Amino acid sequence: MAAPKTGTKLIAQNRKARHDYEIEETVEAGLVLLGTEVKSCRDGKVNLVDAYAKIDGGEAWLLQCHIAPYSHGNIANHDPLRPRKLLLKAQEIAVLKAKVERDGKTLVPLRLYFTKGLAKAEIAIARGKKTHDKRRDNARKSDEQRMRRELGRRR
Repeated sequence: MAAPKTGTKLIAQNRKARHDYEIEETVEAGLVLLGTEVKSCRDGKVNLVDAYAKIDGGEAWLLQCHIAPYSHGNIANHDPLRPRKLLLKAQEIAVLKAKVERDGKTLVPLRLYFTKGLAKAEIAIARGKKTHDKRRDNARKSDEQRMRRELGRRR
């Protein structure tokens, strides 16, 4: 019997999400994948740029996540943009649904990764940023960078 796998391996990350959204809370969810999808994920052929999560009929779904067809797959290869089920407890789904419906927020996947051989998705409850919010964040970052540079010169 093989030894159990430990640690995490990053599959894909949605870097633009932190730029476009204000992240309020994150949740870890399991991900239901087909065999060829798992192999493609291990090759790192995943794109989360346009992906989002939705709660429909008491179940959570990951939509518009592009997992490329497996290169050595046969005629039964998967559809790259098919909806994928997220594994969450019923209570977690109810809380997410309430926050999304009540506050007008959205569910955004931040990253996909393997933990102990299982595919996981980090989903964030987020509020969309306006253009002026993005400008303010960029100005704050550049100010902090400038201060660090000055402190480094003075030492």
